[in-house]
Amino acid sequence: MTAQRNGGDLVIETLEALGAKTVFGIPGQHALGLFDALSRSDLHFVSSRVENNSAFAADGYSRATGEVGVLFLSTGPGALTSLAGLQEAYATGVPMVVVASQIPLDGLGARRKGMLHQLDDQKASAANVTKFQQTVHHASGIPSAIQDAWAKAITVPMGPVWVEVPQDVLLAPVMVPPVRDALAEAYDHPPRVELVEEAVRWLSEAKRPAIVAGGGVRRAGAQAALLKAAETLDAPVLCTPGGNGAFGWDHELSLQSWVEDRYVSEVLEDADVLVVIGSSLGEVSSNYFSLAPCGRMIQIDAEPRVLESNTPALGIRADAKAALEFLNDQLAASGFASQADWHGSTPQQVVVQTLAKVQARLDGQDLAKERAFMADIRAAVPDDMQTFWDMTIAAYWGWSCWDARTGEFHSAQGAGGLGFGFPSAIGGAIGTGKRVLAVSGDGSSMYSIAELATAKQHNAPVTWLIVDDGGYGILREYMEGAFGKATATELARPDFVALAQSFGVPARAVAPEGIKDALAEAFEAEGPNVIVVQTLLKMFAPTHL
Repeated sequence: MTAQRNGGDLVIETLEALGAKTVFGIPGQHALGLFDALSRSDLHFVSSRVENNSAFAADGYSRATGEVGVLFLSTGPGALTSLAGLQEAYATGVPMVVVASQIPLDGLGARRKGMLHQLDDQKASAANVTKFQQTVHHASGIPSAIQDAWAKAITVPMGPVWVEVPQDVLLAPVMVPPVRDALAEAYDHPPRVELVEEAVRWLSEAKRPAIVAGGGVRRAGAQAALLKAAETLDAPVLCTPGGNGAFGWDHELSLQSWVEDRYVSEVLEDADVLVVIGSSLGEVSSNYFSLAPCGRMIQIDAEPRVLESNTPALGIRADAKAALEFLNDQLAASGFASQADWHGSTPQQVVVQTLAKVQARLDGQDLAKERAFMADIRAAVPDDMQTFWDMTIAAYWGWSCWDARTGEFHSAQGAGGLGFGFPSAIGGAIGTGKRVLAVSGDGSSMYSIAELATAKQHNAPVTWLIVDDGGYGILREYMEGAFGKATATELARPDFVALAQSFGVPARAVAPEGIKDALAEAFEAEGPNVIVVQTLLKMFAPTHL
């Protein structure tokens, strides 16, 4: 006997037609029709233990694979619990389609009080962390709603979108035939010709051009276009934490990712034309708003709200790849020839001198343990391995010192919430089928410790490094620096090794100096595993000594 198709089947069929392969989430009472339909599909469902972690996992899946992350949510508490995870995806520009269930139609708009999970306006709760929200009132409207949402998710600026379907609409029998194909294309935002031409005029007159490459360069796949532009302009390139990996670490024009160093800031400030691509030049990438460019600035970004938001600039709204390719073509057509001259030095000499100053500054601080620790992790991690970093002192180091090589560096610096590292790594591992590394502190790890069950259940090839310093290390350091003492930063925590083992996940504790060998061994294993290092790491001082 063939089961009667319903609204839930339309959701699943449309997602499959759009190319979805994996879905993250947690079942819920009002979403039962959706999950029943899921059982009749080829979609791979990954059930997390907390909705916030489901959102992080779908985010990590998207970052690792380049595909759209798909998230299923229940109503009320389940939907609300996901919001912090969605904030990270929204802030970082990660394309996701969220399908949330809703209470029955006759309860919408608070017309009937007291329904389980009822909110006055559920999708309004998502408005701050998604770029689009819609409630579907009829089953026949489901395919179009999801198709439109998918197109919005992949249109720059990319981000999560929210479609909610009431319980009775998901369960309603449908007469429409199965969804066979669905087309969702991104809307183009080509750069305006006159703005690029003006940028070329500025650059043609520049003697000290420099480039800041943000996460938009990576998301657009604009690395090759950035390399061509940098070499044509003879311009030093600094990658933000989000842009880490957009430009070769060892290239002679690379200032790497030392965004929190005043020596590097001085180079950017000295540029007579600073080109900022795919970055808001926000708090971290502007060295905590201390960056004060003395020359003119060209800012290219797909998000119009970002343009000139922090610094006056020639703002060009466009996808980074499209803009850089057009800029390269216009530079070539104009017969551009570099006249770079940094006060008698070449750009390459400026890069060498600046990086030497950065290292000398670090040499003058008591940071041997921290530098060795990060170097040992980098030495152990294969060049092409993707890494996922929580908001922890090791990640703050990673923002500046991690050479992404051919792998991908993912961190939670978009919104800065705790708990991103491990669940996003699970999503990345499941999406690629390859081993990944997650790095957390003891404080942030507790946000996602339940996902050890998820990693075990799905045999996800994740190595989770927990750096245990007994509390919220970043906040401890901030408070001690500002007030001379820290308050409420010390934490009781479990025996992480025993806890992981109780989930059936292999785990071991190692000393900091043993991290390289421990990681190398863990990377050769099957399924998830955990390494715990008890150590107190310090941050580097970003200003001159």
